Amino acid sequence: MNTLPLIPPMASPEALFRQWFAEAVTSEPDVPDAMNLATVSADGRPSARMVLLKSFDELGFVFYTNTQSRKGDDIAANPHGALCFHWKSLGRQVRVEGVLDFVSDAESDTYWDSRPRGSQIAAWASDQSHAIADRSTLEARVAEVEQRFAGKTVSRPPHWRGYRLTPDLIEFWLNVPNRLHDRLVFHRTGDGWHTERLSP
Repeated sequence: MNTLPLIPPMASPEALFRQWFAEAVTSEPDVPDAMNLATVSADGRPSARMVLLKSFDELGFVFYTNTQSRKGDDIAANPHGALCFHWKSLGRQVRVEGVLDFVSDAESDTYWDSRPRGSQIAAWASDQSHAIADRSTLEARVAEVEQRFAGKTVSRPPHWRGYRLTPDLIEFWLNVPNRLHDRLVFHRTGDGWHTERLSP
């Protein structure tokens, strides 16, 4: 058995994530930027859903959503969250834990302007996570928004913004036969990151 570490230690988890993400983009057959976002409500009930990673850097991981959705309500009540990336074709996972906060309005505007018009219309029409009478009600809302913005630029709704999860823990997991998985975890310290390898 090879007893050498299978995940190379690095000074920065951002560098290792950037390497793994680039490999996932070329190897994962579908939606390599999908990540599971877990939040917790004010009364302690967890919930999880898939969202898309839109950017990442040394500051954290960014996604965009309706702030009046269930996830938005959860984050407003409890800003702690967790992410999990799973790239099955590579046998890899990345777990991230940290605190969620809004990105700047300028960042939200820039990403909003890059979205397809149909997605912009949908963001206005959908009262995300709230009950709706039927599909035709949603379609009627879409038609109303299309008429409202006919011939105009679709502005960003005030309730549609970006969130950044600033990590205090990032774990890299690599599948190894016989369930002897390789796990490398980074804990944020005052002046950087502390690294340790975990048992599978």
